[in-house]
Amino acid sequence: MRIDRVKFAAELARADLNIKRLAERAGLSRVTITSVKGGKSCSRSTAEKIAAGLGVCVQDILTTSE
Repeated sequence: MRIDRVKFAAELARADLNIKRLAERAGLSRVTITSVKGGKSCSRSTAEKIAAGLGVCVQDILTTSE
């Protein structure tokens, strides 16, 4: 799965979070969050954790092709 970089950045700003705080909330490493933010693909589980950390549904942050 790929998370849309623009949607990700918008939700990160909306939630007033930085990468470190999102990583803590999502239970993921900062390296993982940074990789996904940079456009790398991730597992469904990782996408769901990021979405939960942002307080959104996973569909809200996926690329339109997902």
